[in-house]
Amino acid sequence: MRTLLNTLVLSMLLFSCQSQSVKNDTHKEEPKKASEETPNFINPTGNTITSRFNLPEGYDYTHLQEDSWGAFLRDLPLKPDGSVVKKYNGETKPNFQTYLAVVNLPIGHKDLHQCADAVMRLRADYLFSQSRFNEISFRQASGKTLKYSTWLGGKTPDKNNLWTYLESVFNTANTTSLDQQLKLKAIETLEIGDVFITKPMNGQLYGHAIIVVDKCMNKEGKVKFILAQSFMPAQEIQILDNPLQPGCPWYDLDFGQTIQTPDWSFTSNQLKSFE
Repeated sequence: MRTLLNTLVLSMLLFSCQSQSVKNDTHKEEPKKASEETPNFINPTGNTITSRFNLPEGYDYTHLQEDSWGAFLRDLPLKPDGSVVKKYNGETKPNFQTYLAVVNLPIGHKDLHQCADAVMRLRADYLFSQSRFNEISFRQASGKTLKYSTWLGGKTPDKNNLWTYLESVFNTANTTSLDQQLKLKAIETLEIGDVFITKPMNGQLYGHAIIVVDKCMNKEGKVKFILAQSFMPAQEIQILDNPLQPGCPWYDLDFGQTIQTPDWSFTSNQLKSFE
């Protein structure tokens, strides 16, 4: 009798284990292909921001006037795909999922072209391209303003003296002075050319600034955008990777209270604008 009971119990246990195994096998999914898991946002042959980075599915570019600040940034030239960021001294910046592209603009050979400096440089480059020389003006850390047209002292504006002027700006301005110059914006009004900026706080030695260089929207009104930065020491401007979706340059506007970028985090009330 005991032998019969043992045989019945053993049979039930074996059937139970086999049934669970069959159940697990039944629900096991085929692994997704890489292309299904991560959309490809990179077009290696593109040499500007819009031509290098593909739009998210269902999104389209926001309309801009051809000569606008936003159109200028959207059309920034990029180095070939796979390029690494160079510092002012020629050294390279290792890419630990920090950036997806490098902006093809010279930065000089001094340790000056850092985060806020890159933002001011782009703004000056745009105004110069529009011959709006009188508008090229930046607040210094002292509280005074350094205006390009005044600094020229009667000389004709050209690219060489613009860069010399900008190096003077870089020497005398910082994130705090730029933060004071910019105007606060509501996050839902974000546009290309706006700046996320934080001055040094709570004993920090440095602040940081990054700039919006592209924007897209879907039919439901959801917005995504691309960010660029320079950093310390002085280095080339780079298009940031998204740490929440590596390989993707697009950030969601509905990020909540804090947006996390590879090197810094900002709050939604730290968005500012030149205009």
